[in-house]
Amino acid sequence: MSKAKKVPANIVWFEIPADDPARAKKFYSSLFGWKIKAFPGMADYWHIDTGGGDESPDGGLMRRMHERQPITSYINVPSISRAIAKVERLGGKVCKGRTAVPQMGWLAICRDTEENEFALWEVDKAAK
Repeated sequence: MSKAKKVPANIVWFEIPADDPARAKKFYSSLFGWKIKAFPGMADYWHIDTGGGDESPDGGLMRRMHERQPITSYINVPSISRAIAKVERLGGKVCKGRTAVPQMGWLAICRDTEENEFALWEVDKAAK
């Protein structure tokens, strides 16, 4: 009998939407000392290095896609598919289903019972 891989449900990434990314970059860099640089291969997306150790999540800064877009936290799960099913079973909603981030993993955007958005993240280097 094989044991299921134990993955802590930690926040592993966050995204900050901005109307003016340059202004937001200046604000967060000045406020927290975060280093924010262009993310290779992605237009209008910047990597936020929070300066913490491996247990401290980094994030992304992106151009806002809709008016009420919140900061999104990505929570590590062992299986996107099982987590999506559980979100729905508990009364939440899936806003964006299982989506590959090539050679990194899978994401899904969900909404809880209080209308808060969050993202699920499954590490998978084979994702395409």
